[in-house]
Amino acid sequence: MVSFAILNYYLRIMDAIINQIENYSNEINLFTAVDTDTLEQFRIRFLGVKGIVKAIMGEMKNVPVEQKKSFGQTLNAFKMLAEAKFEAEKERIESLNVVTGFKIDVSLPGMPIPSGSRHPVTLMRNRIVEIFERLSFTVAEGPEIEDDWHNFTALNLDENHPARDMQDTFYLSTDPAILLRTHTSNVQIREMERSKPPIRIICPGRVYRNETISARSHCFFHQVEGLYIDENVSFADLKQTLYFFVKEMFGEDVKVRFRPSYFPFTEPSAEMDISCMLCKGSGCAVCKRTGWLEILGCGMVHPNVLKNCGIDPEKYTGFAFGMGVERPALLKYGITDIRLFSENDVRFLEQFSGV
Repeated sequence: MVSFAILNYYLRIMDAIINQIENYSNEINLFTAVDTDTLEQFRIRFLGVKGIVKAIMGEMKNVPVEQKKSFGQTLNAFKMLAEAKFEAEKERIESLNVVTGFKIDVSLPGMPIPSGSRHPVTLMRNRIVEIFERLSFTVAEGPEIEDDWHNFTALNLDENHPARDMQDTFYLSTDPAILLRTHTSNVQIREMERSKPPIRIICPGRVYRNETISARSHCFFHQVEGLYIDENVSFADLKQTLYFFVKEMFGEDVKVRFRPSYFPFTEPSAEMDISCMLCKGSGCAVCKRTGWLEILGCGMVHPNVLKNCGIDPEKYTGFAFGMGVERPALLKYGITDIRLFSENDVRFLEQFSGV
């Protein structure tokens, strides 16, 4: 005679198996075959020699005699459910393989999916980054929503500095000290605050200025800025770095010139022009009949900027430069309207799938 403890043990096993059967039944009911391969996987999983149905059938030996009949009915219903689902899905898959009387060969390649393409601004950004990485510059990134200190004050633009008006800044209405960054120079400040020289970085990213949207300007655009700080860094180092970049980007034949300029965060400062690639320097509408195109601003890092970031200007010097990404992309790809970059017109974007 079976003791109460042993009977209770077997009943607990039965309850566990019945719960398993319920879970597997739900899985079977929800199953839909995608193709013959997934249908075969279903058959092996549930109806194969080592499948779930066979494994659960093997549990009959652990069922008390008085429970075998009812438990057997449950197992048989589970087996029939799996078999019926397999046959139904098999019939459905076979019917899908026949269209207007022609057999479909499912082993043939499917319809090709058109490949996407990188955005022209991304292509240009990656090209710029790749050139400077060969000069041991590393990429640094920072927040697009910035505070006044990192975007202006630390860059030698105090509260009443007139250059702030030139930035046409977007401020947050809830907190005027928070703004959308007007340049990626904020990343340079953050890197100088947390790192010790030597520092050699480039800072690509999106920036925002409250400008009228036209064929040549937009309220948001992209920049790549560079910074190199170490002992004995000179303006000659800056010029040779930028000469290398221009030759790699635009070719050996391009001409370069530096013009004196003014930026609050560099001293001395300069703007760099290249000979217009469209008219070969003879003068056209794009270069305003001058034969030259401005591509970036640069200069030696102002001592006040170094001080603001905790770097000794008596020991270290450095240079910085910044350029837009859209303008080189316009020149390289012959695009005449900057607004095309942000309109997401597939007809425009698909032209760069092979670039």
